[in-house]
Order: sequence, then structure tokens, then C-alpha cells
Amino acid sequence: MLDKIFHLSENKTNVKTELLAGFTTFMTMAYILIVNPSILSKTGMPVAAVFTATALASFVGTIIMAFVANYPFGMAPGMGLNALFTYTICIQLHFSWKTALAASLIEGIIFLVLNVFKIRQLILDSVPQTLKYAISIGIGFFITFIGLQDAGIIVGSKGTLVTLASLKSPAVLLAVIGVLLIAVLYNKNIKGSFVIGMLVIYVLGIIFGVAKAPSGIVSFPPSVAPVFLQFDFKSAAVIGIVPVILTMLFIDIFDSIGTLIGLSSKAGLLDEEGNVQNADKVLTADAVGSALGACLGTSTPVAFVESASGIAEGGRTGLTGVTIAALFLLSLFFSPILTAIPSFATGPVLIVLGAVMMEPITKVDFSDFTEGFPVFITLILILLTYSITDGLAFGFLSYVVIKVFGGKAKEIPPALYVIAILFVGMFAL
Repeated sequence: MLDKIFHLSENKTNVKTELLAGFTTFMTMAYILIVNPSILSKTGMPVAAVFTATALASFVGTIIMAFVANYPFGMAPGMGLNALFTYTICIQLHFSWKTALAASLIEGIIFLVLNVFKIRQLILDSVPQTLKYAISIGIGFFITFIGLQDAGIIVGSKGTLVTLASLKSPAVLLAVIGVLLIAVLYNKNIKGSFVIGMLVIYVLGIIFGVAKAPSGIVSFPPSVAPVFLQFDFKSAAVIGIVPVILTMLFIDIFDSIGTLIGLSSKAGLLDEEGNVQNADKVLTADAVGSALGACLGTSTPVAFVESASGIAEGGRTGLTGVTIAALFLLSLFFSPILTAIPSFATGPVLIVLGAVMMEPITKVDFSDFTEGFPVFITLILILLTYSITDGLAFGFLSYVVIKVFGGKAKEIPPALYVIAILFVGMFAL
């Protein structure tokens, strides 16, 4: 029956391989169950409810991907999108988390419509590769900065804005050890390096008296009701939210397409022309999962690049995805442990993740100033303005301006002028 549903023989795999691959992928992405509630809780959302929403969104998104596209990809709320949700929409722009959820749903619906009319690929093709790299790198910088603050490694300073915290503090020292431990485990390709690192630091925190032991190990899942369908569409209808929705859309499009192509290539799921097989089904599953995530009460779910670990173990079909989804569902019953882990244990994960997201920087041609400068201005402004939207806006604008006045206007896709004008309108309003 499984062979008939998932075409195991056709994809040269078997049940044992798919189950192992699913377990491996889950272990590499399970950190999102702890990190996502930690980030979104800064908006005022209840941690326990967001934990349940994260697990359910990951389960639903992955199941849809498994049965609609028959692909071995795990889905979960994306890093970068949850940072945009919290630090830009809620903290910087002062919108409520209910408004941010409404914006996420609107973005998800637009995402789905763009996919149905095949506009998604057109938008993707209109943005130069350099700016696509800038998005990933910029979010990596931003996530690292947030991780350093959450871990307590850097603190506010009147003279220099931030400064290194005292390493005499047990929590800070444990956070530093956590960064080094996770980095070493990740470098050695240890499955579940992020989860292992977090749990080790958490246990050490309990031993040294800077963390509280969990109230239990197993319990019924916390209610998702406090965040389920909690939309404030009235506030989301104001003009100020439009740039944020556009930024969500850009990040979602570029991140998902890049991840899907990369994972499909690794799994041997590209056709002779280098295109993703059954791309329509894959992108539709991705878009539907994104919209449902907002309904459940979390930031936008995306296909996780960590799925590459399961693919490396031989995962080739949706049975790998079903295994991942089942483990996310099972994790709901371990909320006492997973919601008790403190920020000095989760912060190191963000720091190392930021480093992982730096990889595209090697592909940017900094010797060509018209290519390097837009990337630089994107990175520095995302970091210093604490806003992914502002960083991307100046990156896109600077790319158009410097290319035009550098005599390279022919390198600018026509649609990019429209995007640049939209960002100009954003600042004007």
C-alpha cells in the first residue's frame, strides 16, 4: 500500500530508509519547536499556545507536502519570517501580534494566488541573483544579532549601543559554551546538533541554578485557542502594513524557491532541464501550508533546508514527510520540557543558524561595486535599523540607482523598476 501511495520502488527507496530519513530530518529541525515560541512570545503571544501552533503548523504543512507533492520535505515556521513578524511588525512598527497574523494570512493568500497564475516564477526571475543572496545573508546577520541578545552575550550600552556582557555570569558563560558546542556538533554533521546543544546547556543551567527544571515530562498539549484564528484585519487594512506584507512575500518567494530547488537537486528530483519535477504541486503545497500556518497562530511555515539531512539518508518520497509530521505531532505531548528551555540555551542556536545562512556571501562579486554595494547596504541597514523591510528597501533602491548611473541599466529587469518605485512610495507614505 505504501509503495502504491508514495511510489517507493519507482524512487528506488524502501520503508525503512524513508522512516530513518524522516527521523533524521525531524531531529535537525526540531529546534523550531523551542526557538519559534521564544521569538514570537516577545510580541505578547503566550508561549504554550505558540508551541502548539508551531507543532501543528509543521505537522499540517509537512503532511500537505507529503501527499500533494510526494516530496521528502519538512515544513515549519521559517526563521527570518518569524523575526520579521516579531521585531519589525510588532516591536518596531508597533502593530499587535493579531495584526501581524492577519498580515501573514493575507501574504499567504497572495502567495497562493501568485502560484495559481504562475506569477511567482515571474517575480523570482525579475530579481537579480545578487539581491536574492542579500536577503538570505541579511536575515542571517539579523538572526545572529537577536541570538546574541537573547543569549545575554551582548547587552545595551549608552556609549556604543551594545557591548560584551560579563562572562562572570553563569548564564552568559553557558551561552558562550552553547555556541561553541553547537558549532562543533554542526561542523561534524551530528544529527540533531541544535537540539543536542540546547538540551545540554539547559541541563547545565539547571545544575548551576540558573534555569528551572521542567514541571514534568509528558502532558496533554497546551491549548492553541489563545492564538487560533486571532486576526485583526481592521488594523491590517492600514497603508503602513503594505510594505511589510510585500517584504513577507519577497522573503517567502525567494526563500522557498531557493530551498525547493536546492533540496530537489540533492534528492535527484530535477528534470533534464534543471527544473523541479511536479513544480506546480510542490509550490501549491508550500503556499497552502503558509496560509494555514497563520490560521493556526504562527508565522509563515516554509520548506526547511534542514530536510537535506534526511535526503542525505536516502529519503526520496512523501513517506519521509509523513514520518516528520508524525514526530511533530508526537512532540505536542512533551511541552513541559520543550517550553521550559531558557533563552540563554536557545540564543546559541540563532547565532549558529546565522552563520549557516552566510554561505551565499561567497557568491557575491564584491569586485563589481554595482553588485557589492546593494548587498552591503542591505546587510548593514537590516542590522542597524532592526528592520528587514528597511534593509531590503534600500538594497533594491540602491541596486537600481547605482546600475543606472553606472551605465549598466540594461542589467536591470523591467519589473525591478516597479519594485523600486513601490519602496519609494513606502518611504513617501
